[in-house]
Amino acid sequence: MNGAAKGAIVGGVFLTMVGAAGYGAYTLVGGASDGGSGSGGATRAEHRTGPPDAKETAETAKAFLAAWAAGDERAAADLTNNPAVAQGAVGDFRTKAYVSKAVITPGTPTGSKVPFSVAAEVTYQGVTKPLAYASTLTVVRGLTSGKALVDWQPSVLHPQLQKDEKLRTGAPAAPPVKAVDRDGAELTAQKYPSLGPVLEKLRTAYGPTAGGTPGAETWIEPAAADAPRRVLLTLAEGKPGLLKTVLDADLQDAAEKAVAAYPESSVVAVQPSTGHVLAVANHRADGFNAAVQGTRAPGSTMKIVTAAMLIDRGVVSADKVVECPKTVSGGGRSFHNLENMELKGATFATGFAKSCNTAFIGQMKAVGDESALADEARQVFGLGLEWKAGIPVFDGDVPDAAGPEAAAEYIGQGRIRMSPLNIASVTATAKTGVFRQPVLIEEGVGERVLARAERQMRPGTSRQLVQMMRQTAASGTAAGVMASVGGDKGAKTGSAEVDGAAAPDSWFTAFRDDVAAAAMVQSGGHGTDAAGPLVARILTAS
Repeated sequence: MNGAAKGAIVGGVFLTMVGAAGYGAYTLVGGASDGGSGSGGATRAEHRTGPPDAKETAETAKAFLAAWAAGDERAAADLTNNPAVAQGAVGDFRTKAYVSKAVITPGTPTGSKVPFSVAAEVTYQGVTKPLAYASTLTVVRGLTSGKALVDWQPSVLHPQLQKDEKLRTGAPAAPPVKAVDRDGAELTAQKYPSLGPVLEKLRTAYGPTAGGTPGAETWIEPAAADAPRRVLLTLAEGKPGLLKTVLDADLQDAAEKAVAAYPESSVVAVQPSTGHVLAVANHRADGFNAAVQGTRAPGSTMKIVTAAMLIDRGVVSADKVVECPKTVSGGGRSFHNLENMELKGATFATGFAKSCNTAFIGQMKAVGDESALADEARQVFGLGLEWKAGIPVFDGDVPDAAGPEAAAEYIGQGRIRMSPLNIASVTATAKTGVFRQPVLIEEGVGERVLARAERQMRPGTSRQLVQMMRQTAASGTAAGVMASVGGDKGAKTGSAEVDGAAAPDSWFTAFRDDVAAAAMVQSGGHGTDAAGPLVARILTAS
């Protein structure tokens, strides 16, 4: 053989070594039990300190990949800095992910990092399909041994694996579903990316009863019990059952396009007359479905609930003159308006439309009950009542508060937590005067009992809220954003300060005819900076 290529047998597996660096392709044979040697750079560095050198990195990576390729999980694990965890994961690669064969090809090391590609075959119940991907390992110095070791991370086995996640192959617990919108149009994650986790949740909840049959898949098992699994490979197609949702494909498309323009954004649209969720979309780096599960302070969009409470209790009315000074004391703390705004002789409706903080906090003494806001949120708006929407959702949290924290909650700060779904529901409730729990799947499908509010909003309260939201859209803080939206429209802007954030979260909610929408853009600035244009785009499409 020439000097450019050498052949060797490593643990019963043929290893082709290409080039002077000694790297090549390792083939894992399913039944192999003899592994790669635990020798190499790792055993020669027991008393060394500092980062591994190039030779140690190369030898350690070579030995680890050879052991993994040979199916010797013990030898591979001993070459890492977390052998207990690595041994189980490498073993599961064959026994639980059902990888029957793999060719592992290292690339050129860069410092302590060694890239490699895996061309694998997964075999389950007589069906074999390819699974190919690239990953990277890092070689570090063992803290106590001084050896050069692979820094064990789940992503070594597969780049999509995160902490405590597992690679698995088998028949899914739930058969696939063909989800369709309210008019029968098919909904897929390929066409509507934000629906990926939603569709997986719907499959988990309704797949067993939708009439389908399971196939076989390779997937990533998430660490969190309520997180959706991520399918990497379909070995055998199951027969999908049909599942009708109340989503609107056209609005979902508009929502997907709207969030694409704003990183870290989430939006929801609901139908006030029914509570049907029409669209759910997110644009987030972490993939979290913040549109329905987010837990952020909603800022001044919460003033819809506060205004309802104040009107219900007879403290204010839309046309009553309410002071809006630059600052006001609430629970012993001073609160101010944006840019120290002051409105003299203005009505409460104008204070709402201009988002005057002091006009709201200034009513605390007249209310005289620090639990009034939390009661209104639960009893009238249905917040915190364990919503059964068809997928897991956050149902809002307006805790009882006292002192300055109670004052902060009047303007959507403090310990209040909401998702865009919650705020869209608040707007829908204000619009109709009736809380209708948001759902993606109609009531009657599956064993669910929907949340019911303890009492309806007083008709006069609803009329005044709608009047104030219309004024906000026509001449208040939302006027510019809502100018392009036709029909009967109303809105409320909001921004929420977050400790340590460079900019506040941007919130915006609005209605147009029988559609209500709410959006949040994390660190997006004021309500009209990011969330407002996002909502306006969806309402224009409705």
